[in-house]
Amino acid sequence: MSDDPRAGPAPRVKAGLWVSMALRMGNADGRYGTVVRKGDPDAGGILVLLRHDKEVSVLSQMRTAEGEQAWMRATGPGPVDDETADAYIARQLKFDPDLWVIEFEAPDLLPPFEAKIV
Repeated sequence: MSDDPRAGPAPRVKAGLWVSMALRMGNADGRYGTVVRKGDPDAGGILVLLRHDKEVSVLSQMRTAEGEQAWMRATGPGPVDDETADAYIARQLKFDPDLWVIEFEAPDLLPPFEAKIV
């Protein structure tokens, strides 16, 4: 990102394109992923489920104050069970019906793509 304050935030990638890229990266890394729920291909928000056996962590896409893409552990710092993750996703879908939900096999509960987690 430029140091010029007039430059504005970095351009945003369309959600469908970003999801395709993330799935390819995961598959190439042996962290297989799938689309659980297809959202708006242009402007939908994205939730990422990271799964290891019965442990799940949900990442929610966000923007930093500087406009950069970042992720937060929406279900808390530690892993949760399926019921807790499903309840969080259901609540978010009430606010954003265009939401994408993708899931990856992640033994370390880390995403297969470069992610700033805040």
